[in-house]
Amino acid sequence: MKLHKTLVKAITETLQQIFTDGIYADKAVEQVLKKNSNWGSRDRRFIAETTYEMVRWKRFISESFSPSNEVHENICMAQGPAYYYKLFAVWQIIKGVELPVWEEFAGIDKFQILKNSEQVKLIRKYRESIPDWLDEIGSAELGEAVWEKELRELNKEAKVVLRVNTLKISPEELKDKLLARNIETVFIPDISAIWVEIKKWAFIVKRQNLSHLDEYKQGLFEIQDASSQLIAPFLQLTEGMTVIDACAGAGGKSLHIAAMMKNKGRIISMDIEERKLAELKRRADRAGAKTIQTQLINSDTINKYRNTADRLLLDVPCSGLGVIRRNPDAKWKLNLDFINQIKKTQQDIICNYSQMLKPGGIMVYATCSVLPGENQYQVENFLKAHKDEFELINDRKVLPSEGFDGFYMAAIKKAG
Repeated sequence: MKLHKTLVKAITETLQQIFTDGIYADKAVEQVLKKNSNWGSRDRRFIAETTYEMVRWKRFISESFSPSNEVHENICMAQGPAYYYKLFAVWQIIKGVELPVWEEFAGIDKFQILKNSEQVKLIRKYRESIPDWLDEIGSAELGEAVWEKELRELNKEAKVVLRVNTLKISPEELKDKLLARNIETVFIPDISAIWVEIKKWAFIVKRQNLSHLDEYKQGLFEIQDASSQLIAPFLQLTEGMTVIDACAGAGGKSLHIAAMMKNKGRIISMDIEERKLAELKRRADRAGAKTIQTQLINSDTINKYRNTADRLLLDVPCSGLGVIRRNPDAKWKLNLDFINQIKKTQQDIICNYSQMLKPGGIMVYATCSVLPGENQYQVENFLKAHKDEFELINDRKVLPSEGFDGFYMAAIKKAG
């Protein structure tokens, strides 16, 4: 493979934006790809894939470049452009690519790099490319064996999964339409029994740009990971219910709820950010989800909707450790203080927002984290504080080793 300076420069500049300027990886990649309309699909794919690879393996690459016995807790320290050229060179050597004779690569010792990389593979936090604090909390909460297994899975590329919008089209019809565009789809495989309930509307497709398709613009499908698609069925929905999605964001789960209820009922999608609700409205219009109304959360929201919801979804803010396959830069931007603070936020949400649930109603507490501290322990703490009012019906832990994103969900019933 021949390396081209313009492409390598684009990658190093993007890495500097991510690690020095704090821009999210997807936004940084999107910005750099917009800069040059002359790049073909192969060039654009090389820039995007290499950038994501290097973000994912940042610590392994940097340790292979310059191994150290020091604690590298701040692996994302500000570095100049020359540093990212060196890291690019190291990554290419590890991948078996011959480097061209460029001045940016001067002083790189191929054999020393390969020797270093073999040494650092012996240490898990380097081999799996994670910060010290994350390795410590993961192994403490999940146990060494489980944590080791899940780390390997979290460093793999995420699958692209579609959810057929059954308000507008059947899975078979969509499958045929995409095939006519040479886009092959496969149903969720039987990796685990938990995927059976979503197989009828969930497809896996090869990684590619899908948002430009007419089928997407017409709202015939949404891009939504398989684990996320488990949440709506977990609510035990029936047509005609009043459902509150209290942490709706841009509304992926609200749209799924509307489809499952066949546009019969009332869905109140809430968030603290107006821009997210505006995007949700656009998506709902596109999907033909007519039962969704939006509500900006304010100081009166809980009182306004007290005891009104047959079903309540609390997809709470979390560390996102279950989805770092698709957001690899998150592991470099998170820290232990954030984890501790988000746990307080989660407990505040479940305690306060649960007041909107009707007696006899069911709420689902959900996160995209793999840490019990954000999941089971939060539910246990809530139930201890409300033991005469709420009871756990069922919970489900979905680990990345089961094929898709890491998720947790707990169905909790209110006495009535």
